[in-house]
Amino acid sequence: MGRGLNKVMIIGYLGRDPEMRYTPSGRPVTSFSVATSRTWTSAEGERREETEWFNVVAWGTLAEICKTHLSKNQQVYVEGRLQTRGWEDETGKRHFRTELVANEMILLGDRRREPHQEDIDFVDHEGDGGDYAF
Repeated sequence: MGRGLNKVMIIGYLGRDPEMRYTPSGRPVTSFSVATSRTWTSAEGERREETEWFNVVAWGTLAEICKTHLSKNQQVYVEGRLQTRGWEDETGKRHFRTELVANEMILLGDRRREPHQEDIDFVDHEGDGGDYAF
């Protein structure tokens, strides 16, 4: 069997402040949403816009960095892989959620810092965290 590729790169704006939790083993995990937009002109010459929302999850040190440095409406570059997880609710109904598991994050645009500071690049060198509950 050949190798596969699961890599996602997005640039967008945070829809909410990041939320950090801890797994039962104490590993930090931070989740947040990012909106990306694209615009195009229709065949009738009308300008259209479409927004796509991504649920992002960061683990370990990158989770702590995201919680500390990111906030709602901030522009960010996120790189990672897509992962779909499923669970069953208390009524027995099956649910699924697709998330971007981040391994790199770069702050873009206006942020809480000096205007001439270089872009900050954060990479998760610890890898992803696997299963988690929240």
